[in-house]
Amino acid sequence: MFTRVANFCRKVLNREGEAPAEVQVAPKITVIPRDGHAISRKDISENALKVLYRLNKAGYEAYLVGGGVRDLLLGKKPKDFDVTTNATPEQMRKLFRNCRLVGRRFRLAHVMFGPEIIEVATFRGHHEAEQPESDRNSSQRGQNGMLLRDNIFGTIEDDAQRRDLTINSLYYSVADFSVRDYVGGLNDLHQGIIRLIGDPETRYREDPVRMLRVIRFAAKLDMSIAAETAEPIPRLATLLHDIPPARLFEETLKLLQAGYGYTTYLQLREYQLFQPLFPLITRYFTDQGDSNMERMVVQVLKNTDNRIHNDMRVNPAFLFSAMFWYPQLEAAQKIAQESGLAYYDAFALAMNDVLDEACRSLAIPKRITTLVRDIWQLQLRLSRRHGKRAWKLMEHPKFRAAYDLLALRAEVENNQELLRLSAWWGEFQVAAPPQQKTMLNTLGDDPVPRRRTRRPRKRVPGPRRDGNSSNV
Repeated sequence: MFTRVANFCRKVLNREGEAPAEVQVAPKITVIPRDGHAISRKDISENALKVLYRLNKAGYEAYLVGGGVRDLLLGKKPKDFDVTTNATPEQMRKLFRNCRLVGRRFRLAHVMFGPEIIEVATFRGHHEAEQPESDRNSSQRGQNGMLLRDNIFGTIEDDAQRRDLTINSLYYSVADFSVRDYVGGLNDLHQGIIRLIGDPETRYREDPVRMLRVIRFAAKLDMSIAAETAEPIPRLATLLHDIPPARLFEETLKLLQAGYGYTTYLQLREYQLFQPLFPLITRYFTDQGDSNMERMVVQVLKNTDNRIHNDMRVNPAFLFSAMFWYPQLEAAQKIAQESGLAYYDAFALAMNDVLDEACRSLAIPKRITTLVRDIWQLQLRLSRRHGKRAWKLMEHPKFRAAYDLLALRAEVENNQELLRLSAWWGEFQVAAPPQQKTMLNTLGDDPVPRRRTRRPRKRVPGPRRDGNSSNV
């Protein structure tokens, strides 16, 4: 009994001793009333408002939070609306029939309205050394400081401190239409600064993907990164090797297919974050940055950004087929020289090697690598246009992507033969059938690829094992 009382007193004294320091670092809450900001409910998803109103009606706190609030304050149209509340995931499931719980590291509630999903998270709490046994079971760290489980709940003040960036830690309430700022996010938003909440190195070790998020938002919002937020990134970049490849693949798509891929690429290289994602490509970087591969990466990212800004579809298979084309080409040439195999066979082996190595860092799904293979293999067939080959090639589902890669190769290499071939296919696609036939007839001067013949095997005389004639 005496030991329990002594331990209790020690905890109280420790908390009292730490209180002054906590007061010094705790930011003052800023509440912006309705007439002090430009957020309007008409710009918020009706389904998100339904979730907020129902939580409030049931007696829970509920706020719109994160990127949705940030974008509304910037005058942008948010793609997603996230909600945070003091209701637990189990309470959410009882309150909403159309709710399902997801996530292992941190439990989330997804409230589904047809194709739209409103993500609801319970206020997160701090990871204190002195936790009840039940809380310690909900929180788990790896040896390197990474959070493996994170189901610690707290108050809205705790939640604000647990978020990653100050500009993503702003809360909008439908109860009084105010915006709440606990970490100075409004000031950073106005000044265009990306700043991590808390000690940057500790937060990066908790979740190394935060380094990628810092880069992504800096590129997307055209903001600068605070010095203390940027400093640890090159030192800690290798922590990304501890992240599952499947998660890195999803993060890579957000980085490179959000309309700001080229700017993101430059910052990833600057902060040494590109290598953990694409070690195979990094191996081919040059001091001058002017190799065919580097020019290809730059050009395909610029083209992707342009398509996204013009509301055109993009396919990750084409992006990866372009980015990995020159490593694939060099691997095929090396295999052909060292093994003596025919180039087509060496090319096929190189595809396996390159894609296998790429998937060790990024778990690129098979549905995408299959398309990448199709696009690559068509590069070997685009020069074979005689007879009915050209029309058959155009019937291939990935012909257009293969042609786009051919055009990119011609542009990057400034190769006259590739430029002529690309121009021919560009004209052939839009020509009327009679003109197409004329174009094919004028290919007589072009060398027709010879079909490879095989020497007949020397047969050993004697009866076959199955007893049948060898002519069958």
